[in-house]
Amino acid sequence: MANVLRVGILGSGGIATAPYGVLPNIHHYAGRVEVVAIADPDLALARATATRFGVPVAHGSLKAMLDDTDLDAVVNLTPIPVHAETSRLILARGKHLAVEKPLAATLAEADELIAMAHERDLALVCAPPDLLHEPYARAATLVRDGAIGRVAFARVRSSHAGPGGGPHGWQSDPSWFYREGSGPLLDMGVYGIHQITGILGPALRVAAFAGVTDAVRTVRGGPFEGLEMPVTAADNCLFMLDFGDSAYAVVDGTFNVHASRSPKLEIFGRQGVLSVLRPDGPDLELYRTGIAPGVDGWVQPTEPLARDTLRHTYGRALLVGHLADVVLDGATPVLTAEHARHALEIMTAVTVSARERRFVDLTTTFRPPYAS
Repeated sequence: MANVLRVGILGSGGIATAPYGVLPNIHHYAGRVEVVAIADPDLALARATATRFGVPVAHGSLKAMLDDTDLDAVVNLTPIPVHAETSRLILARGKHLAVEKPLAATLAEADELIAMAHERDLALVCAPPDLLHEPYARAATLVRDGAIGRVAFARVRSSHAGPGGGPHGWQSDPSWFYREGSGPLLDMGVYGIHQITGILGPALRVAAFAGVTDAVRTVRGGPFEGLEMPVTAADNCLFMLDFGDSAYAVVDGTFNVHASRSPKLEIFGRQGVLSVLRPDGPDLELYRTGIAPGVDGWVQPTEPLARDTLRHTYGRALLVGHLADVVLDGATPVLTAEHARHALEIMTAVTVSARERRFVDLTTTFRPPYAS
């Protein structure tokens, strides 16, 4: 295996081009990852993106990129509804794959992709990359090592106001985010699901509420200001995960959070609390009981417990760097397809639970990346 991973980028949208996206940050992997092509159904957009970021070749389709460019891997940044069909073609052509979340739309599709990767000895990693970020990785090891005792419950915040719901609108037409096959559960709830299951392990069952808050939404600003968007996917999802042994988590996946002062994640244990990414606070905080006789309190370390530097430095390119670590160095994947499959089952179960007003048991599992 060469020392450089030659990748093609599929898709020219926000995850590819935004300041936090793949292309603006891939230079951090110079000499290790080489972007050799980009493809998008909008060939003019692909060409403009290639020119902007110095990508040698632009194509109007995935097939053309696979046919005409010498690639080791593809970074699949397509919209949610086409993840499975595009990933299937990439793996069938013998290419390693980094794919945006969710892995697929159904468990059958996820199973097929995982089987294809195994059969062809191909690396398959799936966003979101949060478990590579230092605060979540350190939180996982602290929980594993008993720093807060037995976990009782967690609160997970993984929502925003929805594409086009902020004052600056959205740079592309955000309507598809509100249609069946997309929605905040698949777009945003997936982050919280990956975070908490990556720390606590596989969940056992789900209970959920979901519905549509407004039948039509209007883009507030930007080039699509005033665009009215019919809402056909549930835009307000709240759900609880049961991890067994009386350990629970409540997670949101909604397009109704304009602002929050609460941490992204709080984990409450019998001997302490972990707080992750509190606005205007440390990236990771630890509260301990019995730090001295009769004294409980927040730990004040001489150095931060974790700094969220990888997110700020590499943005979404971190997913590509992780793929390079797996392919070039044989590193153990943190962002496994099996974990993504479990997250997908949870999201499917949320829909069923909300519709049928019942608990839904889960059958999939995975090995948490920081398990002992």
